[in-house]
Amino acid sequence: MGAADLFLTSVGRRPDGLWAAPGRVTVIGEHTDHSDGFVLPIALAQRVVVAAGRRGDGQLVARSAQQPHEPYARALEQLAPGAAAGWSGYVAGVAWALREAGHDIGGVDIVVDSDVPVGAGLSSSAALECATALALNDLFGLGLGRMELAHLGRQAENEFVGVPCGILDQSASLLATERHALLLDTRSLAYEQIPFDPAAAGLALLLIDTRSRHALVDGRYAARQDACRRAAQVLGVPALRDATLDGVLRLGDPLLRRRARHVVTENARVTEAAGLLRRGAVHRIGPLLTASHASLRDDFEVTVPELDVAVEVALASGAHGARMVGGGFGGCVLVLVDAQAAPSVAAAVAAAFARRGFRRPLPLHAVPSGGAARIR
Repeated sequence: MGAADLFLTSVGRRPDGLWAAPGRVTVIGEHTDHSDGFVLPIALAQRVVVAAGRRGDGQLVARSAQQPHEPYARALEQLAPGAAAGWSGYVAGVAWALREAGHDIGGVDIVVDSDVPVGAGLSSSAALECATALALNDLFGLGLGRMELAHLGRQAENEFVGVPCGILDQSASLLATERHALLLDTRSLAYEQIPFDPAAAGLALLLIDTRSRHALVDGRYAARQDACRRAAQVLGVPALRDATLDGVLRLGDPLLRRRARHVVTENARVTEAAGLLRRGAVHRIGPLLTASHASLRDDFEVTVPELDVAVEVALASGAHGARMVGGGFGGCVLVLVDAQAAPSVAAAVAAAFARRGFRRPLPLHAVPSGGAARIR
């Protein structure tokens, strides 16, 4: 049952509209946005759909097609950090952030449906925030721009849910365009749509969901952010975006040195990858993806065995490049591969997982898609 049908059966009327926002995958530029760095994500075809309708009693009532027995209801004036958990926290957090910013929103029924895998590093949470933000913006005539909505989604995740994410995920979900990657400067928020059409080059972006699930609220993500801030302080720069590799290599603390080295080298890889894509050299970004994974594994230390095995086997099976995506500690691997070889690479990874007793991975195709939009 889709969002519109569930809205009709649970609320008793048709919604005022439907809005959809995509998950995202970062082609390259992982763990740089919290250091004012550069990122290069795409939006995915997989989306969160929100059916929404105004109600007159000042209540936020939210339901999920994936968890139909866990409806959420709370007066808007009672929303505060900690007032919702799980999926409902992202919906309630956006409503709270809008009210905190002084925007007049009224009671609303929201029904959510999604095919973005949860916990796979594909930003299902940001997609839910962005679909909700777009719906509330339209329903209550707020007139907010997309970057404003991205900031509100980030505020919801940071302050209401308690995940210290950067602006990457919400920006990709709201700003991405079809057959392009979004080059975003997370300091200035300047962005450029970079042509990126792997299929036209005979390539495929294979996403392998390792089904090893992460939880970024457990402190490991925040600890790495803190290390990056401390490294920048020692180096005397506003953020690691301003650091040089020579300076980083002189850091005395080996932990700070590793964390900072990842950010500085990853920023350089984003810049190089964007330059290659501008020239249409899609094949040549493969080694950058692989170098990114090695950096995330060795310097940022956010991989797990399932991610490392998937990358190793994909490369051994002929992939041009592969890397983990998302916050880490589980989730997906992105593989750049010749289109005809994608099934055999996915099969090789599945066989390797079976030999090691890992859960069976799920292959998905990552197609550079358009951003959030009203669909009805």
